[in-house]
Amino acid sequence: MNELVWPGIVSSLGLLVYYFTLFKSGMARLRFNVPAPSHDGPEEYLRYVRAHQNTLEHLVLFLPGIWLFSLAVSPLWAAGIGIIWPLARLAYALGYYRSADARRFPLYISMPPIYIFVLGSLIGFIMKVMSD
Repeated sequence: MNELVWPGIVSSLGLLVYYFTLFKSGMARLRFNVPAPSHDGPEEYLRYVRAHQNTLEHLVLFLPGIWLFSLAVSPLWAAGIGIIWPLARLAYALGYYRSADARRFPLYISMPPIYIFVLGSLIGFIMKVMSD
């Protein structure tokens, strides 16, 4: 089996988590009666919106990062490290929906995979260039 299937599965899970936050943000708009295009509403509503927006901000780094790391280092390592991100981002969103403080620990857990992917990819590609 092609090893790229594993980061593909993890990437798909990441996109599903993002879609979950998108859906919950839209449902919060209805629940708190916030008409489009406004984002002004009660704090509870804003937490749903921030969970969605922040997940998108991190997704922009996560998706290319996992694939660059897959190519530069290893698809299996990318998937193993990468699975942390969607799980932690889901916990982040669920925590944020409860309170702003409840988001912190999952946020901190979701960040290292991105750092590992970006720096690891750079190091991996530099090592490939130097070995040729």
